[in-house]
Amino acid sequence: MSAPVLPLPDPAAVQQTALRRRGRGAWITALLLAPPLLWLGVVYLGSLLGLLLYGFYSSDSGSIKVLGTDLHELADEQAIALRRRWGVMFQHGGLFGSLTVHENVGLPLREHTALADALIDDIAAWKLDMTGLAPEVGAQYPSELSGGMMKRASLARALALDPELLFLDEPTAGLDPVSAAGVDQLVLKLRDQFGLTIVMITHDLDLLWQVADRVAVLADGRVQGVGSMPELAQMDHPAIRPYFDGPRGRAAQDHGTQATPQAGSESTGRASSKPK
Repeated sequence: MSAPVLPLPDPAAVQQTALRRRGRGAWITALLLAPPLLWLGVVYLGSLLGLLLYGFYSSDSGSIKVLGTDLHELADEQAIALRRRWGVMFQHGGLFGSLTVHENVGLPLREHTALADALIDDIAAWKLDMTGLAPEVGAQYPSELSGGMMKRASLARALALDPELLFLDEPTAGLDPVSAAGVDQLVLKLRDQFGLTIVMITHDLDLLWQVADRVAVLADGRVQGVGSMPELAQMDHPAIRPYFDGPRGRAAQDHGTQATPQAGSESTGRASSKPK
């Protein structure tokens, strides 16, 4: 079955067409759209897609446009300037182990701005507070953090340069339900307070039901369906149905349709649909 034909918003924050990458067992034919203030959750075939989006890998064919710019046509200096306009929260944090959390968050500012050290320190402290971390966490090293704290510290660094676009790679992977629910609330707050366009790569059905406005399901090298979670739940497609028909899928759907958390809510209840 071919990928559905989708209307292009104007402008599209992220656009990919006929994208292929050999060498890691992935051939992707996809059209991924994230207009401003619209979430895109990508299920399956995720991390390689993220590396292509971030510009860490080049595709063998096809095109990738981010914020209206074709990544294949950029010189090194242009690529650096463009990457300053987005932030990335990596699945495993990606923090430098020899630096404190505070130093990790301030690093993009030291590398890409001429701000005074004192101001950078203030901004780093603000970003840590924004992501719900106590001030004393800034003095700790990544090896001293819990999984949830690592995710939040990585998110704080991704926000350091006030990005227009935020990539979240498996933001709740490996977290217990309470910590994962805290991440749900946090990303909702960031979207609502700062008007961020956020592109997520995730397998977490709870997260998708709670926060995603639009979801693309990738399987067998192409987009198999795009829509809201209620729309996807009605699709009769062999690559999509298993996400909704199993006990975890039904639990996540029931929980998601009963109550969608709002930014600032204290609720941390989650269905037990996260992989163990």
